[in-house]
Amino acid sequence: MGTPPRTDDMPRNPTIKARPRRWDWFGWLRWLTRNPVLLAPLLGGWLLILAYATLTYDGPHWLRYVLLAASFVCSARYTAAEALSNLRARRFDVDILMFAAAFGAVMIDHYYEGALLLCLFGLGTAGETLAMDHARRAISALADFAPDTAIVLYPDGRERTVSVEKLTIGDLVVARPFDRITADGDVIEGSSAVDQSAITGESLPVEKTSGDGVFAGTVNGAGRLVISVSRPSTENTLAKIVRLVEEAQSARSPTQVLTDRVQRWYVPAVLILTVGLIVIPSLLSGGWSLWFYRAMAFLTAASPCALAIGTPAAVLSGIARAARGGVLIKGGVHLENLGRVRVVAFDKTGTLTCGKPRLTDVVVVDGGSRDELLRLAAAVGRGTSHPLAIAIVAEAETAGLANGSAEAVEEMPGIGAVGTVDGHRVFVGRAAGLADSAAHRSFVEAHATILAAEGKSLVVVAVDEEVRGILALADRPRAGAADAIAELNRLGIERTIMLSGDRRQTVASVARHVGVDEHAADLLPEEKLDRIAELEKQYGFVAMVGDGVNDAPALAQATVGIAMGGAASDVALETADVVLMGDDLARLPEVIGLSRMSRRIIAQNLFIALSVIAVLAPTAALGGASLGAAVAFHEGSTVLVVLNALRLLFYKPRNAPG
Repeated sequence: MGTPPRTDDMPRNPTIKARPRRWDWFGWLRWLTRNPVLLAPLLGGWLLILAYATLTYDGPHWLRYVLLAASFVCSARYTAAEALSNLRARRFDVDILMFAAAFGAVMIDHYYEGALLLCLFGLGTAGETLAMDHARRAISALADFAPDTAIVLYPDGRERTVSVEKLTIGDLVVARPFDRITADGDVIEGSSAVDQSAITGESLPVEKTSGDGVFAGTVNGAGRLVISVSRPSTENTLAKIVRLVEEAQSARSPTQVLTDRVQRWYVPAVLILTVGLIVIPSLLSGGWSLWFYRAMAFLTAASPCALAIGTPAAVLSGIARAARGGVLIKGGVHLENLGRVRVVAFDKTGTLTCGKPRLTDVVVVDGGSRDELLRLAAAVGRGTSHPLAIAIVAEAETAGLANGSAEAVEEMPGIGAVGTVDGHRVFVGRAAGLADSAAHRSFVEAHATILAAEGKSLVVVAVDEEVRGILALADRPRAGAADAIAELNRLGIERTIMLSGDRRQTVASVARHVGVDEHAADLLPEEKLDRIAELEKQYGFVAMVGDGVNDAPALAQATVGIAMGGAASDVALETADVVLMGDDLARLPEVIGLSRMSRRIIAQNLFIALSVIAVLAPTAALGGASLGAAVAFHEGSTVLVVLNALRLLFYKPRNAPG
């Protein structure tokens, strides 16, 4: 029996020397049989070597020709079908150029160089196929995160395993410890830390308790969760991500569109020049065989394989890398444009801030009790649905002070609410709702100016017409927002701007905290759109970051519309050009850095492809490069641009650990 492979947790014996690792020939053979697109040209190359050896050692002629014919067949096993299909469709592309050169080499008895051309062309095509498959697998692997079956909990307590396709909205499913969650839904029982990096790119598990949403394909922690299904399997967040990324693969970038347009006239032009290189010098000076050979070398050197593959390989790799980091880029055009962005505009609520008010200050009248003030406000707030009341109740519950509720609660729209607590009339709301005779009105006026200047919303609490204190609430800046803005500045973004429909004082306060260059308040959705249009006239490329719903006009107007929290917003997934799947603004500078690297790699690939053609094609036409050399440089440049594009799969942000 063979020795099993060592794992990291196996104990090590320091007295035993490590044996050198043996080459696993059978493993490589098994891998090759699973990848016939590579096996075929390798076999063709081996047959070519045998044919050349037969020539060198004066072997039988018939054996040499049989080996050469077999080499041609193996090397062209997969590329010939594509060339014939294009020829029938009267579509002249790189495959036809390569086979024309190989056929021409055979016509003038250069069998070995013709076979070498097809062998290296087959290997290059196989390398492109395997590399592109590797990039596609980085995307399609997302689909593998979703389990095929789910454990359904029935009202009588029974559990049964069913296919996830049979789940309907409202079904209860069980997520056992360390299992993958089977459906999008809301936790109704249990608590656990859930690893949702596959969806949002968050590096740390997120605590989930009753009422929190979870996503299919994420990994449950040590706790047992019971989840109410909110979406069928075909419409869950993971399925939408996979579908949208697959659609993004077919969306062509501006550079790719340009290269495709160039190829439509470039390939026929190369064929015409090749014919001219054969005919004109032969008529003028003779030497038909010599010029035909040079024309075949020119044809090979001028074929734009690297030009055709360099841009789509980089786009696909960039989109795959972004998806793996929790960012959905819906096409190559957006990947490239994001790298050109000079100005980033932000919505405030839900983008630079958390989107929910939280209690920031409790100011009590001399002799008053902070806890008592919060208890009274929460008792009245329980009877209303106002966001500020909900935030006060949540704070009181956290402090263990929400132990009662008011009687006869009456809401006064735009003013506040009043109710009876312990036999006393308690008012909770705006200062405008206080009676003119209320005690301690001066206390409110003294503190209101200071707190309002900080962008905070004020809630006055009065008992029997006597002010007891003030509660101040604010939508706090999102954690990491200031760091993200600072990183954008370090990346060279010229302006960061906050556009909001909120009050001027509130907007100014948030702007100071997060560090944007400028801000604008009291904007309607159409006014945000106008500001984006003005910025585009001034700076050119502008990105708008919002929540994908009320910011839809501005997102559509911007060069690149970026939605926050796409995992929680269907509208964001459908409308934005780029979606940050988690609520982490740190992803924004990361993806801008990735897009800039993508643009650099696209430019590098274009330079490599065009340089090889510009140098090698005229050299081959003038006899300075043989057909074999043209083949080697041509295929080498193709493989080089693919490998260069695959670097994007391993992109790390500048401030990433390790």
